[in-house]
Amino acid sequence: MFKRRVLPAGFVALLGSPALARNALGQGSFEAFLEGVRTEARRAGVRPATLNRALNGLRPNERVLELDRRQAEFTQTWPQYRDARLSPARIEAGRRAYADNRTLLESIQARYRVSARVVVAIWGMETNYGGFTGNFNVIEALATLAWEGRRAAFFRAELLAALRILDAGNVSFERMRGSHAGAMGHPQFMPTSFERLAVDFDGDGKRDIWDNKADALGSIANYLARSGWREGEVWGFEVLLPRGFDTSLADHRQMRAMAEWARMGVTRASGGGLPGSPGEWAVVIPGLSRGDDQSFMVGVNFMAIRRYNPSNFYATAVGLLSDRVA
Repeated sequence: MFKRRVLPAGFVALLGSPALARNALGQGSFEAFLEGVRTEARRAGVRPATLNRALNGLRPNERVLELDRRQAEFTQTWPQYRDARLSPARIEAGRRAYADNRTLLESIQARYRVSARVVVAIWGMETNYGGFTGNFNVIEALATLAWEGRRAAFFRAELLAALRILDAGNVSFERMRGSHAGAMGHPQFMPTSFERLAVDFDGDGKRDIWDNKADALGSIANYLARSGWREGEVWGFEVLLPRGFDTSLADHRQMRAMAEWARMGVTRASGGGLPGSPGEWAVVIPGLSRGDDQSFMVGVNFMAIRRYNPSNFYATAVGLLSDRVA
């Protein structure tokens, strides 16, 4: 059974503040919010026993709200974000993880036609190769965010999905722990992503992304495959932009033929002109808004990584880590 947190006095006062009342978008008390969730979940077929165990005595978690407003993509520069995630320790751990799980990873790559190196890089980015998968009560975290209201509809849908996952017996109440935002297991799937994309890779009848590496890594690969991953193509590479380059063109949504970028004077940072790769490519400058000019040419596989986490910081760091782990 999950332990219920006792709120500090300062947060009890905060719950009654006008500021948080505005953030809650008129949803009223937390207890009234939970009753609405309980009713909606029952209508969707979730058993009362599951709801009682998951929701009885639940309280908002102030630490969840603090962390929700301090996401690294918005508080760090690109060099800070990049260097923290491409540390020698993370790269070396990734190489060990790749070597230790090579047979499994090759099997996953053969089934989903997704680069095993990128699967390992996402694993490393999300949970340090399974080293830390989160210690928040997922139901508590999602209920807090759904009630608080900044992204109420999104988190309410995730909360209801989490209740369905519990009710189906995919994970125990005690094991359903994750990030402050409700992301779960080795791949840090949100509950709706679990429902759509988690797989039973080893065929044991369970989709276990918490304690089964085959299911967890297979689920990452399935996510990328369903997001448009193109076998055999690189995610991207670093480039140098010519003097006077119009940085308004540096946007992952502005894709052009490689030859067109070459005519503009874009070259490989490692030396030489651009490859004659088919398809469309985009230039991204992850730190552009803060004055950093490191630039990358990215393709459809970058976009697939970006669907895992819609951040150019994240997708570029995953790509760079994948280049170093194998």
